[in-house]
Amino acid sequence: MNNQHSDYFPDILGAEYQQMTLNFPDDYEGKVTATLVRKKSATTTQKAVLYIHGFIDYFFQTEMAEQFNQQGFDFYALDLRKYGRSHLAHQKFYNVRDINEYEAEIHTALDIIAHEGHDRVLLAGHSTGGLITTLFAAHYPNHPLIKGLWVNSPFYDFNMNLLTKKLALPQISHVGKVFPKLSFPGGLNKWYVPSLHHDFYGEWDFNLAWKPKDYPFVSLSFIHAIVEAQKEIHQGVVLTIPALVMHSSQTKSPKKWCEDASSSDIILNVKDIAKYAKKIDGDVTINPIQNGLHDLVLSAKDVRHNVYQNLFDWLNRKF
Repeated sequence: MNNQHSDYFPDILGAEYQQMTLNFPDDYEGKVTATLVRKKSATTTQKAVLYIHGFIDYFFQTEMAEQFNQQGFDFYALDLRKYGRSHLAHQKFYNVRDINEYEAEIHTALDIIAHEGHDRVLLAGHSTGGLITTLFAAHYPNHPLIKGLWVNSPFYDFNMNLLTKKLALPQISHVGKVFPKLSFPGGLNKWYVPSLHHDFYGEWDFNLAWKPKDYPFVSLSFIHAIVEAQKEIHQGVVLTIPALVMHSSQTKSPKKWCEDASSSDIILNVKDIAKYAKKIDGDVTINPIQNGLHDLVLSAKDVRHNVYQNLFDWLNRKF
């Protein structure tokens, strides 16, 4: 294990946060690293959470880490390869050809968490991270550490009209397999990051180079990787651990700035999330959150209070 990672050093989020670089074999772009960020609870504990961020994202949600610490969990988060802290100069941001590429850093992180004295892990993921963690839990049903799954607006389907989804998307995905470097209009709502960042309409501070306001094009390789991963979800996966699937109570698509952007999921269709969560075979709780944002833990204060209350109530029952 020691060849794969270094020691912890101070993280950008402040004194209580530490990070460790994880090293992996070169891929189609060259050198690959991921980053494990840690914030320990004030009390010694054998419980930990491992959180995985979404697309065009990285870990900065300090309030979430503190909430878990207060509940007696050591908090860990991964910045996946080519995201945030892990992005290297020669890499295209967020570039992936198969979602399963990320399994390497999840396995390594779990090994480290076990080595640091934990015997129970809640696997947690937001959006694309929710898709990745759901599949990881399904692929490794007997993992000795993973005792629960919490997903926050998981990316179980593309937010497109039915015609585009059924006809165009499979074609685009196929082209992405053959020509992974081609780009395609992203179609993400332009008000999402402004709804979050304190320079615009939000209350949060994060690095706009790592979670940018505009990301007009996505690589076809990413679309192909997601489509293939979602096929598994759509067929119905089996989970051997309890799972909590959270999503906003509503989806909106604002064309100009308005209240909808700060009280709705403007990235994914919440009906799709609920539809495919119901296809998961296992102990699955589906929890809509009134007026939630796409990243529920970045919602308005009273909304996220509700998120944490529901989450920790569920953990007390199930974990």
